[in-house]
Amino acid sequence: MIKKLMLAVATLVASMGFAFAQVDVNKADAAALDSVKGVGPAMSKAIIDERTKAGPFKDWADFQKRVKGVADKRAAQLSKAGLQVNGQARDGAPMAAAPADKTAKPAKAGAKPADAKARPEAKPEAAKSAT
Repeated sequence: MIKKLMLAVATLVASMGFAFAQVDVNKADAAALDSVKGVGPAMSKAIIDERTKAGPFKDWADFQKRVKGVADKRAAQLSKAGLQVNGQARDGAPMAAAPADKTAKPAKAGAKPADAKARPEAKPEAAKSAT
């Protein structure tokens, strides 16, 4: 019974390692590509077909240009899930604007900041005693 339990734990640990393994689009087969979250059978077939037709992918920009349906956001997600091009994760991905940037309203003239009460101005006396 203990041997079976130990085997189950070892199998679980080994499978967790595969879930976070890095997969290079230029070297991986369909099964390895399918193991990346966000890559299904259709995309893995498209990757392999394009790689066979036009050669290995040079970089992430080349990968995005040649594989239909992979824009910046999806490329960043795939890279985060472990997909690599020539052993490189996609870095320098444009950051999405924070929701506050889109919804922020310009301040009205003469309006006080919302947290003005939360941060009282330092008194000159306190500044003199600190020196």
